[in-house]
Amino acid sequence: MSDEAVTSVGQVRRRPRLIATDLDGTLLRDDKSLSARTVAALAAAAEAGIQVCFVTGRPARWMDVVSAHVHGHGLAICANGASVVDLRRGETVEIHPLPDDDALAVVGSLRALAPGVSFAVERTGGIHYEPQYPPFHLDPAATVAPVEKLLSRESGHTDQPVLKLLAHHTDLAPDEFLGLARTGADPRGEFTRSSPSALLEISALGVSKASTLARWCAARGITPAEVIAFGDMPNDLGMLTWAGTSYAMANAHPDVLTATTARTASNDEDGVAAVIERLLEDTP
Repeated sequence: MSDEAVTSVGQVRRRPRLIATDLDGTLLRDDKSLSARTVAALAAAAEAGIQVCFVTGRPARWMDVVSAHVHGHGLAICANGASVVDLRRGETVEIHPLPDDDALAVVGSLRALAPGVSFAVERTGGIHYEPQYPPFHLDPAATVAPVEKLLSRESGHTDQPVLKLLAHHTDLAPDEFLGLARTGADPRGEFTRSSPSALLEISALGVSKASTLARWCAARGITPAEVIAFGDMPNDLGMLTWAGTSYAMANAHPDVLTATTARTASNDEDGVAAVIERLLEDTP
């Protein structure tokens, strides 16, 4: 999709107060880099007085990809809404944890629904996972043990709240796994996905990118109509439908393409930057 195609659908008629953007598959290129064009566009938005909020499934410790480019804002909503981080100070300012008992209830129901499922537990201090779970090479200090132990008092990590539970299946299709969980798993969690594999991300009930972003905006008098959002995967859907203007990346999941009001170029073609550039050219 060319930059010309970006301007043909869903033009913004007035300058927003906030840009909310996903990272992987949206702002970042496939190699996980932030292009020079995108860095310049973020800086121009900040200079124009538009706040930029990074809204991601990533934990705070994986925000180094953008932490050098936060300019005057520095807000990141991480772990699908479970934590809010001030990137300028490197501080977590808000947490919405998944209670251990609720996580255990979800585990039990998913084991019954999808035999062969394996789990990981994302805590504020790092990730820990079962022996069958795909290993995280970025987290060499992870504890490897059955999830029931990882969620117990004997885990040694009870001082670190659970941000989300991760469930992986080697045989089910990604959307099939998500649909199965949403219709049949214990309802004490929010189920979504952002990975190309059958990997579910489970947050506390009522916690999502959308809920945390909406609450943060409301506290500052920012209305949905004053927000432009960008995303590509099912975990972005709530945020995209809440925002007054929403852009799906050209590489987005079909459900995201259906739900959004506008389109932009792919992440590898700097689709977010293209919209910001045109926005700053076309609005006072």
